[in-house]
Amino acid sequence: MDSINFEMLRKQWPELATLGGFAELYVRTDASSALIKLRTFAEQMVAGIYQFHNLALPYQQNLFDLLAEEPFKQAVPKVVLDKLHQIRLDGNKAAHGKPVDSPAALACLREAWGLGWWYFATYGGGKADECFAFQEPPEDIKAKLKKEKKAALEKLAAQEAQLQELLQQVDALRAQAKAAEKSEAELHALKTAGQAAADALKFDEATTRKRLIDKQLIAVGWNIDPNGGNTAEVSLEEAVAHQPTTTGTGYADYVLWDDTGKPLAVIEAKKTSASPENGRTQAKLYADGLEKKHGQRPVIFYTNGFDITIWDDAQGYPPRQIFGFYSKDSLQYLIRQRQTKQPLAKVEPKKEIIGTRMYQIQAIQAVCERFSAKQRKALIVQATGTGKTRVATAIIDALVRANWGIRVLFLCDRLELRKQAKNTITDFIKEPWTYVTSQTAQDRTKRLYFATYPAMMKIFQTFDTGFFDLIIADESHRSIYNRYSDLFKWFDSLQVGLTATPVDKINRNTFRLFNCQDKYPTVYYPLEQAIKEHYLVPYEVYTHTTGFLRDGIKFNQLSEDQREELEDAGENPELFNFDPQDIDKKIFNRDTNRQIIRNLMEHGIRDGMGQLPGKTIIFARNHNHAVLLAQVFDELYPQYGGTFCQVIDNYDPRAEQLIDDFKDPANPLTIAVSVDMLDTGIDVPEVVNLVFAKPIFSWVKFWQMIGRGTRLCENLFGPGKDKKNFRIFDHWGNFERFEIDRPEADPAPSKSIMQLVFEARISLAETALAKGELDTVRDTVELIRKDLNALPEETIAVRERWRERSGLLAQGVLDQFAPATVAALRNEMAPLMQWVYTRDHSDAYAFDLLTVNAQVELLRQSGRFTDCKDQIQERVNGLLKHLNPVQAKIDLIKQVASSEFWDMINVATLETLRQELRGIMHHRQKPTVNPLPPKTIDVADGEVELNRRTSNVKSIDMQLYRQLVEETLEQLFVTNPALQKIRRGEPVSQQDLNSLVSLVLTQNPDVNLELLREFFPDSTPPLDFIIRTIIGMEPEAVEERFAAFARRFADNSRQTLFLRLLKNHIQKYGAITVEKLYEEPFTTIASDGLDGVFTSEDQVDELITILETFQPKTGAPTA
Repeated sequence: MDSINFEMLRKQWPELATLGGFAELYVRTDASSALIKLRTFAEQMVAGIYQFHNLALPYQQNLFDLLAEEPFKQAVPKVVLDKLHQIRLDGNKAAHGKPVDSPAALACLREAWGLGWWYFATYGGGKADECFAFQEPPEDIKAKLKKEKKAALEKLAAQEAQLQELLQQVDALRAQAKAAEKSEAELHALKTAGQAAADALKFDEATTRKRLIDKQLIAVGWNIDPNGGNTAEVSLEEAVAHQPTTTGTGYADYVLWDDTGKPLAVIEAKKTSASPENGRTQAKLYADGLEKKHGQRPVIFYTNGFDITIWDDAQGYPPRQIFGFYSKDSLQYLIRQRQTKQPLAKVEPKKEIIGTRMYQIQAIQAVCERFSAKQRKALIVQATGTGKTRVATAIIDALVRANWGIRVLFLCDRLELRKQAKNTITDFIKEPWTYVTSQTAQDRTKRLYFATYPAMMKIFQTFDTGFFDLIIADESHRSIYNRYSDLFKWFDSLQVGLTATPVDKINRNTFRLFNCQDKYPTVYYPLEQAIKEHYLVPYEVYTHTTGFLRDGIKFNQLSEDQREELEDAGENPELFNFDPQDIDKKIFNRDTNRQIIRNLMEHGIRDGMGQLPGKTIIFARNHNHAVLLAQVFDELYPQYGGTFCQVIDNYDPRAEQLIDDFKDPANPLTIAVSVDMLDTGIDVPEVVNLVFAKPIFSWVKFWQMIGRGTRLCENLFGPGKDKKNFRIFDHWGNFERFEIDRPEADPAPSKSIMQLVFEARISLAETALAKGELDTVRDTVELIRKDLNALPEETIAVRERWRERSGLLAQGVLDQFAPATVAALRNEMAPLMQWVYTRDHSDAYAFDLLTVNAQVELLRQSGRFTDCKDQIQERVNGLLKHLNPVQAKIDLIKQVASSEFWDMINVATLETLRQELRGIMHHRQKPTVNPLPPKTIDVADGEVELNRRTSNVKSIDMQLYRQLVEETLEQLFVTNPALQKIRRGEPVSQQDLNSLVSLVLTQNPDVNLELLREFFPDSTPPLDFIIRTIIGMEPEAVEERFAAFARRFADNSRQTLFLRLLKNHIQKYGAITVEKLYEEPFTTIASDGLDGVFTSEDQVDELITILETFQPKTGAPTA
């Protein structure tokens, strides 16, 4: 295979020339293959350098480890090392199936060509001044191959075979040849020659930095000239007038151009060692000059190749850090927005989307105001069932109509929620949409994108950072920050988080993610307020427990009858010792679950006919438990034919259809037994019963589960018979558990195996330093250095810490191992180790961890060393000795089993053991554990207790009691004179009130009017006033008190509307406080409430005097 650019290597290194030729052939037609060939090119070159310098090979001879060896790094110029690493990274990306393109492959080919000339000049006697210009492979290769397809493929296959044979020959010759020992002077001369060649070929940091920036621009579609020239889209060193220089001209590093010839962006590049902020002023000056010449201000970027800052000063935004450059399309839209953007304050929320609910209108206004104030993130906390998705839809609509955005990403955590959100949003916003999946990952033509977090995490870096204008993140709580925060860092968009979790239970990292002060979201509308304002229904709580659920199943607590039942079933009762938390997990008792189902059927809220239970969700512990509950139901109630109660969980491929069936009021599926699928986000307003058949330990999940029943549902029980409340049956003491307002633990994320290894190596180096074991310190520091070099630089978390990482890798820093260095390694670098790819080598890393822990304990002379030794012996003894890789190490394996080996053990021997055996640990015989399935028994479970309890939410308990009082008093309106007086606002005597209290108790023993005082702990209003706040006032009585005022002062429509709202409120609630006149709904008429409608002080004073007549009078009966 001849090459265009690598023939200078043919005579001495034919394998390199051939690899270069293959890369040239593939660069236009198969970028992945070209990059893989170039990685092999780099591997062969590195192997040659090792041989030239007579360097000892590391145990792991992959390209990364070869490049990371300190003697190798000392032998070659840093810029050469950087270029080799760049080819390695590009080749790995191709080899792992990640998307690559021809421009990236072409840029990599150019790097390989430069390295080829450096190699030739350093080791082959060539001269740098003989270097000819790089020639791009011709564009017609693809067409030529297509035309001569069969012959070309046959020839190519033969040449590939020849290449493999050639590479095998080279490897064999290297293995046989022992490089001649070189003197220190000769090695120094080689190194000097290598640096001189690099200098002559102009390998400098500026070029490397430019390569970093070019690569990122190419990745988002910009046309970069690989020869360093200008293209129609990107110019380099662009002359810019009006600069504060002696000539008045400056030179911008990069200018990105529109098709119209106007500048879209200017990029100022600074040294990687410098802060990108150093380029801020310079970039602004270039933007000023370009704007003066072209009449269009470019967007400003400044970067050092790693840190990137965007400054959209034309729209008034301050600079902000981003993690990639905008594509041409995204920049064009950003520029276009300057002319098309409308003030959000002028865009009214569409009533067809949100209706007239004031809290929703206020939420939309609050978010729009935040965005108008140049804030880019907002957090909405609204109780489940109050329409978060509707609010999100209205925000999207407002931004689209105001030309603030055209592309929106909606994120959620499950497929069913994705479907639900799509249905809601596309009902009102008629724009092209798509689900983000592996099949649609390349679709960039839609306006609305709906994705689950896991699906988006796989492909988010294939979008440019400016692609989305708005991201809506549903269920924004702890897991968002812990698992998916890279999504919100990568996309430079407006972002809105949605959650129903109460404010005091939201993790502070979530507030930080959306730029909110801790405990202060942008919008807060809690469950209590929603119930109080009748936008959600309250709930009743019943605790239902059995002897087994309270105390477990234990032999010494079983009755004689229960023991006999176990014996009759072939069980040994004496072996039963199950704690309560084991029920329905380690052991299932059919009768316990029978009691749960019977309780639902006997005490649950029933349908409008009173014949069947209403829609119900049973929350089960696990799949087996769910199946058992459904089986028990079918056994108890076979008349329902097996479709009335069904399991909905991830084990059933029909789960999505079953959810649709459950949502359908006409479908017979009425009781859904759920395992995690219906806990969050599913909207079924008809649900009236929730069965907590499992313990709950998360506040977030607890409130999400309660939220499944809070939604309003009109005419649920017949015309005019709306859903007023729902019922919760708690079988596991969950309400009691959460009764204590204790802060939920913020669990630390679990550490990856690589983080554990890294931290153990830090401890080993610390311990060795304290013990004066300097050789161990040196060797361990070298391993730590390799770990740092192994961090994937494209990962956002690593990029955020690149400066700290670079500082640690600087010459001599790790070697000194100062306390500040140790702290940085442990606190800053160790958490990054989770991003190192270890999936195919987990057994090796587990062995690394075990041996390094053994080394630490050995140095400490700790008794725990024996435990480590036993574990090492166990793992080594478990190796499958009939396999060839294991046989090759059999002598060492036998030594490990001997006591003599451990009698002479030291840290260095353990390190040798680790290096020799880690690569074969995956050949270990792993113990096969087949856990026995949980036992299922059927023993009578007695001592059933059913109790009603409070919800511990005052507004909920008050609302429920109000409903009960109202239902009782409604039956007495016509016949009771005291009630009639109260509704007319007339005074009643103490005797009348006493008689009413007695009458109500007779009608309903559960209603004691005296208990109503508990809902007014801060005051002691008379009982007749409290009753009036429940039953309201007669419209005629209210109208009479306002008649004279209305005739004198209601001069315009706003005042008339204000008085109508005021009278309606008093008719419903019996009174009103002045403070309420400055809240919704009165502020919908005028933002200043009462003062904005009635501007005269006399008018306001007289109106307040009228309102005081509805308040309780001093000395009135207090019963």
